[in-house]
Amino acid sequence: MSGGKWRSFKTILFYTGKIIVGIGLLMVIPLVTSVISREWNIALCFVIGFGVSTAAGYLLQYLCSECEPRISWTQGMTVAALSWLLAMVLAAIPYWLSGFWLSFLDCIFDVMSGFTTTGLTLIQDLDHVSDGINMWRHLLSYLGGQGIIVLALVFLTRTMSGAFTLYAGEAKDVKLLPNVVHTAKAIWFISLVYLIVGTAALAAAGLSIGMAPYRAFLHGLWVFMAAWSTGGFAPMSQSILYYHSLLYEVITMLLFIVGSFNFALHYAVWTGNRREIYRNIELVSFFVTSTLLVTLATFEMAKLQVYPGVMALFRRGYYQLISGHTTTGFMTIYARQFINEWGSLAFVALIAAMLIGGSASSTAGGFKGLRVGIVFKALVQDIKRLMAPDSAVTVEKFHFIRTQVLEAEYAKSAMLIIMAYIAMFSVGVVANLLYGYPLLESIFEAASVTGNVGLSSGLTSAAMPAGLKVLYTFMMWLARLEFMAVLVLFGLLARGVKRLWAR
Repeated sequence: MSGGKWRSFKTILFYTGKIIVGIGLLMVIPLVTSVISREWNIALCFVIGFGVSTAAGYLLQYLCSECEPRISWTQGMTVAALSWLLAMVLAAIPYWLSGFWLSFLDCIFDVMSGFTTTGLTLIQDLDHVSDGINMWRHLLSYLGGQGIIVLALVFLTRTMSGAFTLYAGEAKDVKLLPNVVHTAKAIWFISLVYLIVGTAALAAAGLSIGMAPYRAFLHGLWVFMAAWSTGGFAPMSQSILYYHSLLYEVITMLLFIVGSFNFALHYAVWTGNRREIYRNIELVSFFVTSTLLVTLATFEMAKLQVYPGVMALFRRGYYQLISGHTTTGFMTIYARQFINEWGSLAFVALIAAMLIGGSASSTAGGFKGLRVGIVFKALVQDIKRLMAPDSAVTVEKFHFIRTQVLEAEYAKSAMLIIMAYIAMFSVGVVANLLYGYPLLESIFEAASVTGNVGLSSGLTSAAMPAGLKVLYTFMMWLARLEFMAVLVLFGLLARGVKRLWAR
């Protein structure tokens, strides 16, 4: 390897090391939780995880300190993809040591599910899991919603050159402020303010249903983290159904809807630009698609009398649809009810909701409302062009923080990403069928993984084949980073292998 290429490689490892150190430092939070709850064995698991992660991160920085002063676009994308992989392995260490998972593969599956805010889990006996492990599960989901790169940028120097490439590598391309480090701090400030308010509201709801104060606080904190990050993890196996509380369901619904919105929208509203709420193309797209899909599903379930009464339809039908549309994955019904009780039209509506997803540059997954809106406007533009005289110039605009002219490049990019998601979804369906699973379960689970949703028909479990676990882990990673960073990483690896082969 030439000197220039070696320095480029060291740059990638240096910044990956910084991010890995952050993962290690975060283990202090579940460590303290374990100590408070007197879970000494679990506390030791996090001590070991903390030591390994911080040592690995500092070692990478030490060995690669003589790196390039500026990080390039390719390097930034590679750091984003590589750091997620290494963080996945290191964050799984406390899981594996705790004994609540059957294999290390199950551990890294759950870590990736948390980081990508998917919410599918392979954990054993969730209802009796320790407080420290539950804290780590939900903290990973909360961190993944904002982005592990975004957290790292908060602590990087303001003068770091090329910081935006790291930010963009995590599928975020909207800057709230001119400086990307300031943008990262603004994102975390917004999230922490909501953390305080949301935890307080859910803790109060927990107290209202008879939970002890400490349990009400912990459950409120954990459920908020999963709701805000549209992550879907829950401290109990019955998800939100466990609480049997309309108040709990309404609060969580409000939180995951707001959590699925673009951080730029939050910032715009916080700084006084409230007109953005009804002008933003993503909110318009979300309102249209959610209204259409909920109407179809409600019509079907009312016709079949699946859930009698308006309140039952709201708590068992509407809740699941919006949970899927925001890619949260909270459930107020049992997994098999999707297959056994929901009619075909309601089932298709939920699949569409999971694939469409929430907003770009938010905590949500899926195609994203921005791309759906752009593709729709591009279609309208083409229809207008066909109907207009040859000499007419057709201009279509959309509003996303600012009013922009819809250029062909925007529509092309949006359609390519949507097609990539559809292709990955198709691969997931075929893989499920090849392993012998029924068609409906195969479609449902593939849509949930593709959209980073976390709703399950019961297919995802520790008993599923190892090959399917690996595929789901890869799909969650690919979908969360929206393909580009992962493809850049694989491109660099392929180039390196090709050069070694040529020698």
